[in-house]
Amino acid sequence: MFESGASDGFSQPTLDSLGTPLSEVTFCVVDLETTGLAADACGITEIGAVKVKGGQILGEFSTLVNPGEPIDPRVTRLTGITDGMVADAPDIGTVLPMFLEFASGATLVAHNAGFDIGFLRHACDLCGTRWPRPPVVDTVVLARRLTEKNELPNRRLGTLARFFGSEVRPSHRALDDAQATVVVLHGLIERASGHGVVTDADLAELCRAIPSELQRRKRHLADGLPHVPGVYIFRDADDRALYIGVSVDVAARVRSYFSAAEQRRRLRDMIASAERVEVVECAHRLEAGVAELRLISGGKPPYNRAAKYPEHRSWVRLTDEPYPRLTISRKPPAPGEPRLGPSSGAQAQAAIDAIEAALPIRQCRTRLSPRRKSSSCLLGEIGRCPEPCRHRIGLDEYGRIALETAGAMDGDPTPVAEAVIGRLAELSEAERFESAASKRDQLAAFLALAAATQRIRALVAAGEIVAAGRARGGGWEIAVIRHGVLAGSTRTPPRADPMPLIEQCRRTSRTVEPARDVTDAAHAAEARLLLEWLARPEVRLVSIEDEWACPIDGAERWTGAITAS
Repeated sequence: MFESGASDGFSQPTLDSLGTPLSEVTFCVVDLETTGLAADACGITEIGAVKVKGGQILGEFSTLVNPGEPIDPRVTRLTGITDGMVADAPDIGTVLPMFLEFASGATLVAHNAGFDIGFLRHACDLCGTRWPRPPVVDTVVLARRLTEKNELPNRRLGTLARFFGSEVRPSHRALDDAQATVVVLHGLIERASGHGVVTDADLAELCRAIPSELQRRKRHLADGLPHVPGVYIFRDADDRALYIGVSVDVAARVRSYFSAAEQRRRLRDMIASAERVEVVECAHRLEAGVAELRLISGGKPPYNRAAKYPEHRSWVRLTDEPYPRLTISRKPPAPGEPRLGPSSGAQAQAAIDAIEAALPIRQCRTRLSPRRKSSSCLLGEIGRCPEPCRHRIGLDEYGRIALETAGAMDGDPTPVAEAVIGRLAELSEAERFESAASKRDQLAAFLALAAATQRIRALVAAGEIVAAGRARGGGWEIAVIRHGVLAGSTRTPPRADPMPLIEQCRRTSRTVEPARDVTDAAHAAEARLLLEWLARPEVRLVSIEDEWACPIDGAERWTGAITAS
């Protein structure tokens, strides 16, 4: 079996790029004991970890590990762990998968994280396991940013644990040290909130380095900005937009550009040219995310990268000729035309490779005539093409192949999925694992892109959708969506009947031209952002104008686990 790991072909920022509030982030605080200091020359003797979220402990993990080598007596004196204690303990090959499962989906936290993460990465290499590359927070780095020298003589774990009032004292045993680090982490996060650090993205940026003199001189640009969801625009002396960003707390986010959080050279250069910051206040973060997309694609500020050129996205289409073939185009398809996308060029090509491996659609780029024969190619000579070039297949019969190809893109991808899965089984049986992996990735790219295309088309075709998401602090965040476009938004007060405001928002929302599918890549990017919000567990549907559903035999049913037999 394999999990579909391809992206769905859209690279603009998602709502999560605004950052997840720290109260909603799961942290896995980990500590290791080892036989020495060098990850590539020493073994792990103990792993201790505590999983926390919102200040609450979700679980603990603790085990001794047989390192497969004697423990240095000096290490034993420090940790108290002897050869006898680990003799019957499981080895790292047994323990590592259990720990990775325990920590799955969490941000790893460690005191002097380079040490612990280095050992875990090396253990993955030894065991032939892929390192999952989770976000990592180092409490040593955070302590250097958030505590003063006159408060603490050093940033050792024991010193910080006493300072933040930990009841558990570090003892060079893994679980004790992890439990003490949890208290230190919470103390540091509380301090960080005073610096505008409210999301995991803010915390990651805080862990970087010291602000430059330029950043300190420009800090006044953040003065007086509102603490609201919205879009912020850095402008130069000629009022040109340099950089556009989005946040649930504009004031805190803009302030971070002038602190230790910001070390990206590109954005430091931007700050050097910035003279003011403009704010577009929004009702909630969905409206802010959509506004950011529109402003970036419309203004193309020089220091933005993502979502800047939606017109450069790629579509997979069938050519308009007697013997159609698959092609990649940046031109938006006509309404009702079979297509996949928009996506990156690489994903579009992978999707084409999957289709061509399964269906006898021609692959040559020659424009063929039904009246005049052309020379054959290698694929025809080896029986991999029906050779319309040589008129070995009639127009009607080839038309059925083109229709099947269009159906696999627009509707049921089963012919492609089953054919590629069968080929995967053959390659695996022949122990051609690299070729099998390549085919698997092509199929995953095709299915992810087909599913995304169908989801977006269904949203656009549904007409008007009114939805409400629970707002932090009470009330509801309301969105009026029309044909895949955010037409109106508002937020209702806590403990108030939301329906009058919802009806008012519907009446005042913009008119959107009816459509059955996206008109261009910018439209698709906005529709995808709306779909992401609608899928959130706190969002409720208020009303739907038309039917909103993906085809029951569509690509969605193939995008989970696929058995290669």
